[in-house]
Amino acid sequence: MFGKIKVKVMDSAKYAKKLGEEDPRRIFHAVKVGIAITLMSMFYYFKPLYHSFEEAGMWAILTVVVVFEFTVGGTIAKGLNRGAATLLAAGLGVGAEYLGNACGDKGEPIILGTLVFILASVATFTRFVPRVKRRYDYGVTIFILTFALVAVSGARASEILKMAYERLTTILIGGATCMLISVCIYPVWAGQDLHNLIATNIQNLATFLEADAEDKSYLQSHKTVLNSKANEEILANFAWWELGHGGFKFNHPWKLYLNIGSLVRECACQIETLSGCLNSKSQAICEFQRKIQPACVEMSIEASKALRELGAALKEMRFPSSAVEIHLRNSKAAAEKLQNIMHNSSVPTKADFQHIVPTLVIASVLIDIIKFIDKTSSAVDELSQKAGFKLKPVDHNQVVVDIVEIKTESS
Repeated sequence: MFGKIKVKVMDSAKYAKKLGEEDPRRIFHAVKVGIAITLMSMFYYFKPLYHSFEEAGMWAILTVVVVFEFTVGGTIAKGLNRGAATLLAAGLGVGAEYLGNACGDKGEPIILGTLVFILASVATFTRFVPRVKRRYDYGVTIFILTFALVAVSGARASEILKMAYERLTTILIGGATCMLISVCIYPVWAGQDLHNLIATNIQNLATFLEADAEDKSYLQSHKTVLNSKANEEILANFAWWELGHGGFKFNHPWKLYLNIGSLVRECACQIETLSGCLNSKSQAICEFQRKIQPACVEMSIEASKALRELGAALKEMRFPSSAVEIHLRNSKAAAEKLQNIMHNSSVPTKADFQHIVPTLVIASVLIDIIKFIDKTSSAVDELSQKAGFKLKPVDHNQVVVDIVEIKTESS
């Protein structure tokens, strides 16, 4: 039995070490939460603070536990939601209690019950509004809970104002402490994570397109892109609450990141189809496949170069270079060449047709991928302009190379 316990403890320790090595920020986050809870526990360790708030100090600790998020944006979002909702609900709860007292002992339960029903129903209905659900859902929940607690407990407590003041004060202290520690001690910015995630997803698509068909590890590089939608939306929502940091302004256009992410996922869906065709592609190669294969390879290489430059430009927060347009132009030229070959080629026999179907699908999917990359390029240009990204210094040697490529293409 002790041997099994030892094995489980060792496995848990290895897993914890792996989590810390994957993202050291997790360790710092755990330490920050410990610091915040320790500071809030001072309400009980120091008599002056305890006598000021008594048992209401527990709300400060509870606030830290539920408000402190991994990112700065998440902490600010929850802290402001909780503070504003508590303030509004406490004020309405006090007003409801005074209104109930004015109606006498018989009318008070009816008034309080009616107000709780109306406000809880209306507040719950607003949670179905997409904008409220996305940004203020936690605040609405706290509003319902706080109003009900203040109103109901106020019907039996003689010092409702004191109770509301103590709870509001301790909650604001707890929320402010969380936000201050989150911003000042090794901050984790949701906006930076979203920025890096989108740039990495673009580069993952480029990795697939430039990978060898036999390299199975690189052919799975697009899988993470397909499942990134939920994470992108959460990060964009939290980034909206964050202060200006680094190269990101307070009114940074975070919605444009979601637009780019949507285009990148659509491109990843096409690549998923392409991956399936590569896995099912017949080993037998006929004359028709030999004709169109160079054009398909050229399309894939040029598309990967365009994506690679888009991802690098986004990561470095600069405008994409002219190389993106050149690679897109080259890939479109290869697509036209491919279409001409397909139109001018003789109709394959039934025996050959069975083998070339995956190749035809690959060619069609590559053409669609180039269209999505073109849209992604336009979206990145729009983001670069509205976000105020820096212009890339002009490389005169690169300009000469670009001119030579254009002349070669036209000839």
